[in-house]
Order: sequence, then C-alpha cells, then structure tokens
Amino acid sequence: MKNQEDFFNIFSVNLRAVLKKLNVDLEELQEIRMRVDCPLIVMWAGAEYFVQPTGEVTRECSRGYVVSRRDLLETVEYIADYSLYAFEDEIRHGFLTIQGGHRIGIAGKIVTDGEKIRSVKHISFLNIRISHQKKGCADHVLPYLIKDGEFRHTLLISPPRCGKTTLLRDIIRQLSNGNAYYAGCTVGVVDERSEIGGAYMGVPQNDLGIRTDLLDCCPKAEGMMMLVRAMSPGVIAVDEIGDYRDIRAIESVIHCGCKLLATVHGASIDDVKRKPLLQRLVQERIFERYVILHKMGRVKEIFDERGTDIYGGDGAC
Repeated sequence: MKNQEDFFNIFSVNLRAVLKKLNVDLEELQEIRMRVDCPLIVMWAGAEYFVQPTGEVTRECSRGYVVSRRDLLETVEYIADYSLYAFEDEIRHGFLTIQGGHRIGIAGKIVTDGEKIRSVKHISFLNIRISHQKKGCADHVLPYLIKDGEFRHTLLISPPRCGKTTLLRDIIRQLSNGNAYYAGCTVGVVDERSEIGGAYMGVPQNDLGIRTDLLDCCPKAEGMMMLVRAMSPGVIAVDEIGDYRDIRAIESVIHCGCKLLATVHGASIDDVKRKPLLQRLVQERIFERYVILHKMGRVKEIFDERGTDIYGGDGAC
C-alpha cells in the first residue's frame, strides 16, 4: 500500500493508534469495517478478523476494539476534510473515494426528496475498501485476451472482493505500455468511482500506462461516448457495467471500432446470462473473452465467444 501514513491519518486518533499496530500484511488487507458500538473488523486475505486494541487480529468478537460514535464521526470529518457539504453529491450515492483510490462506503439515516436520495445523515457505518495495485498480476491472463496481435473484447466476471478491479488495472497498464507480444495502444478509462486510477486532481495515482486517458468521476455511459468522440482510443475500459445506458454505450463503442474491456459481478457466465440486460450481449457474442475469477485474485476459467474454455494456466494471477 502506497502512502500508508496518509491512509492511516483518515481515522480517528484512537483508531489510528490501533491500526498502525495492525499485525497483518497490508498488501493483503481488503476492507476495514466500522460500526458504532461494534467491534472493528478487517477483511484480510479473504477472511474476516476482529482487531484488538493491541493491533493483533482475532476470531473472537468479544476481544475486538469497540468503535465509538466519536471514533466514527471523527473519522468521517478527516475523510471529508471537515467539509461534508463539499462531498454531498458523492455521499448521496453512498460512498466517497479518497486519494489513492480507496473507497469509503457510507450508511446511516437516508434523507429523501420525494423518491430521490438527497443525503445521508447520522452516519453510523463505514466500509473502507482498500485499493491495491499489483503490477504483473495480468501476466498469465493477457496472452489469452490477444489474438493475431489484436486485443479481444473482454469481460471480467468476479464475485465481490476477488480482485477484478486490481486485474482490470494491470490489464489497462499493460495494453497501454505494450509488451513483447502486444504493441501499446491508446486506452480510454471511464473511472466512475475513482477506483481504477485513484485520481487526485485529475491525475491517476495508480500506474495506468503511458498511453492511457482517464475520465474521473464520470458516468460510464456518457464517458464512453466522450472518449470515442474526443480521444480516439483503441481500447475503452470500464468497471462494473450493468444498467441500460451502459449496454447502449457498449454497443455504440463496438460499432465505432473500439475494443472493450469491462467487469461485472458474478461467479460464472451463467450468472451473466441471467442478467436480462447482459443476456443479449452474450447471445450475440459481443464479448470474445470471458475471464472468471474466484477467491482472491485467482483465475478459474477463460472462455471464448463460443463458450470454449481456452485457459491452461494454474489459476494464479
């Protein structure tokens, strides 16, 4: 994890003291969960642990550091730099993204305006999802996504917390830079939640390659078409597709001659087929490669557009 000191400084003084003593490999730390009057929880290497005041982790709930309301509110103030109003639009969507690409999920009392969510107040629950960059994690995957020197339309399918955004990030970097068997190309990234690039003031903090252009905090559908019109990308990359506008934009991107790299939640191609909006894309063989992840950062299968498993790797990214 880069800039560890800055990261720990988003927490309350008491929590900061505990987390700085955390006795786990921070490169395997996935989430930190805070709930008022409940024990502090971390997701580490795919498993859940309670954090003791000493920084040791345990499976025993009763030994965990209990998060106070003051801890949580002080943390929120640090995250928002004492100005929640400035982040009101992001909070309305249930999360904030901070420098480094770490995403803070927020829950509490919802304030509505008719049927629209206006804000979240009495924030009582936080989920800090830690962004990781693992350069080279796509080394075993990328050769299966390229045929005759061309990148193929690819969909990464993964359950939550299995490393799809980390894998996506490294594929982008390698497509952009090029390597021994693929000439680098211009990659356009639509980073709706600032998770892929972890941009600060518009500049990616994660390495996305030398030929990558980024639209930060931009809705996917609008962003894909903006990139096509303005930046002439060879590949467009987006995270977590799913709604009707995304699908329409994907069809337009492909018809413009761009290659597509996208992710979606799921555990198999059958899961994707059961999503009404994605079903047609599968049936019409829009995607030419499907990469199925399972567990943490491990590839289970890679299928071509006909449904043939072409993967011969050992499963490790």
